[in-house]
Amino acid sequence: MADRKDQIAEYVKKHKQATGQELADNFGLSRQAVHKHLKILINNKTLLKNGNTKGTFYTLPGKTEPSKAFKKRYYLKNLEEDNVFREMSLLLNLRKALNNNTFEVVNYVFTEMLNNAIDHSNSDQCDIDAVIDSLTLFVRIRDHGIGIFYSIYSKLKLYDEMAAIGELTKGKTTTMKEKHTGEGIFFSSKAVDYIAFRSNKINLVFDNKKDDVFVQQMRSITGTEVTFRVSIASKHRLSMIFNQYAPEQFNYLFERTRVFVKLFKTEYISRSTAKRLLSGLDKFSEIILDFSGVISIGQGFADEIFRVYKKNNPDITIEIANINPVLKAMIEHTTNRVDK
Repeated sequence: MADRKDQIAEYVKKHKQATGQELADNFGLSRQAVHKHLKILINNKTLLKNGNTKGTFYTLPGKTEPSKAFKKRYYLKNLEEDNVFREMSLLLNLRKALNNNTFEVVNYVFTEMLNNAIDHSNSDQCDIDAVIDSLTLFVRIRDHGIGIFYSIYSKLKLYDEMAAIGELTKGKTTTMKEKHTGEGIFFSSKAVDYIAFRSNKINLVFDNKKDDVFVQQMRSITGTEVTFRVSIASKHRLSMIFNQYAPEQFNYLFERTRVFVKLFKTEYISRSTAKRLLSGLDKFSEIILDFSGVISIGQGFADEIFRVYKKNNPDITIEIANINPVLKAMIEHTTNRVDK
């Protein structure tokens, strides 16, 4: 049987890189045992350590460029997740480092996860860490609130926090229906290579490289820690994921420079839904949204389209048609906001 250190080195060679937690999960070892093997492999120059603290990962020597890091604490009151992503993106130069598809994926997952902390955590602050090198982007979002599993367990009156895991993985669970559809976590879990949700003693992991979902019992922490990793060369496309897992909600009619979008459900609530609607439409100069039959839209849905998307795509015109006065007033309120 191969030596455990050789197995670890072979795993890193096959997957290009790995974190200590990933290696512990894969080989059924404690973190202490893994780090003991890693220390030897680093000392004999078989592996190279990259990043620090929560962003540490291991590669073969000479396979990566020096990493860049982002670390900042934010107060959650009145925080807007798209502004945080823009700040992180600029400092890490993500537009240059990532291809367009991967940048869109990271933008979606990061803003969905930070928005969850803003709306659900009951935390005053949130810590953001990110590390990028020539192979991978690693992101950590940590709040100090009530915890994701406790939030679902208590608000849905479940038997215990473990029952919240089953609800969470269904993809439609939310404790705040007026703002969310619960789809953000589901789509995020499909979009990146690896994402984990840790709170209390529970760590829920979606490992898309191994096509696996598993739960671990770990040292208890307060609040929620979300970590995700995506390869710089990822081939994931948000539009493909949306089309694969979401039922049709929009009818698109394309012309050369503009697109007509018919919304044929009666209710559109969340930012996640707005992002799915707009995915791939940045190639057009004009977007026309037909609201005939729509009787309710959420503030998050309107804000994502008429403030966030417009701010990120100033050259694209968004027009609305067949909308009732109440919904039009909400949209006008959104567009009249002063961007902080």
